[in-house]
Amino acid sequence: MAAHPEAFDDHDLGNHAPAISQADAGKEDAYWRRTFRREGYVKPGLDYEDYAPAYCVGYTGYAQYGGDFEQAENSLWANWIRIKGDSRLSPDDARQAMRAAWNRMGGQRQRFAIRKPLPARLRRRLGMPSFRLSLVAPR
Repeated sequence: MAAHPEAFDDHDLGNHAPAISQADAGKEDAYWRRTFRREGYVKPGLDYEDYAPAYCVGYTGYAQYGGDFEQAENSLWANWIRIKGDSRLSPDDARQAMRAAWNRMGGQRQRFAIRKPLPARLRRRLGMPSFRLSLVAPR
């Protein structure tokens, strides 16, 4: 049984991303269900139902706390204990799955942020060029 994001800790770590919507949680669950076997940490004999709560902790935790995984880890573990159910994951395996889902959410958010150009004033302050670079695919 997949974990439910509403089961999570309301603890606030400060500046965090908006909470994940049910639609986004469903998309993340579907993604991990399709792809979890490709992850290098997945152990033989364990199935998606073992990993689902850890992925849910990771992607929902990122939406709830944002930022640095290590800073949110205590709250993530509290959430894991609450929703792990019958998962057979060891703490190390659960941490790897939580981290993978956290990183995926962080990467998605980062990709969207990159598309918005920095203001010229900030580019100058950072010593960045004022022209735009375009990436060209190799031929």
